[in-house]
Amino acid sequence: MAQKINEAHEHIAKAEKCLKTSFMKWKPDYDSAASEYAKAAVAFKNARQLEQAKDAYLQEAEAHTSNRSLFHAAKAFEQAGIMLKDMQRLPEAVQFIEKASVMYVENGTPDTAAMALDRAGKLMEPLDSAKAAHLYQQAAGVFENEERLRQAVELIGKASRLLVRQQKFDEAAESLQKEKNMYKEIENYPTCFKKTIAQVLVHLHRGDYVAAEKCVREGYSIPGFSGSEDCVAMEQLLQGYYDQDEEQVSRVCTSPLLRYMDNDYAKLAISLKVPGGGKKKPAAGDSGASPPEEEEDEYAGGLC
Repeated sequence: MAQKINEAHEHIAKAEKCLKTSFMKWKPDYDSAASEYAKAAVAFKNARQLEQAKDAYLQEAEAHTSNRSLFHAAKAFEQAGIMLKDMQRLPEAVQFIEKASVMYVENGTPDTAAMALDRAGKLMEPLDSAKAAHLYQQAAGVFENEERLRQAVELIGKASRLLVRQQKFDEAAESLQKEKNMYKEIENYPTCFKKTIAQVLVHLHRGDYVAAEKCVREGYSIPGFSGSEDCVAMEQLLQGYYDQDEEQVSRVCTSPLLRYMDNDYAKLAISLKVPGGGKKKPAAGDSGASPPEEEEDEYAGGLC
């Protein structure tokens, strides 16, 4: 380990020498300095000196930036972020990965930027769902700008699920609409059906029956939706919700169709409550005179 540390310091010294100017050397040799800093970072990393490895990668990034080599600077910033991740300093790690993604875009390599943001989102999920959702949305935006809709919609889907998990239903509704529009554009209609179900569940949890009904109405324009299992289930769910029929709502929400959706949406289905606490249909033999008797009692009380 001591040998690796000494080796790293030797590379740092060489890098610093490359950056010095003199009467005969007017410009710093940024390219050689970056190479030496990179070697120092690897040596520090192998010696498990992660803080020093991170600093060496940042010095490498600075040298590449001065040399206008944006792609290699971005790579070095990303490596610095990985060192911070290994030190469990995730928010700092993500800052450097975001910085790298901006440089990748400036360099004309947006795919690399989007993949870096996706990785950053995965890092942040266990720690900060809101930040992770934002990173996925950023990554999706990069792919969308490149008209890579299949890659973009997958990342928007990740953001939608995280927004639902945080119960940010207004934002989740917007995200799901964007997701569904993209799936419609790439003609993946069966997935549009599933997104319509997710939208209905989100809107009902928002207490917005009108918006939920509108999603189903709009769904009729999607080829194959009308009359499908998904469509029928949503019509039954909306009817049950409107009628405050607890049993019908429960029957739809616990059906295999909804139970086997992505976990975050399945949980929405199971936890859905009808307004006003709901009501149960009377048992087969219980219909008849009871309701009229209650009405008569009520009027009788009013006349007394």
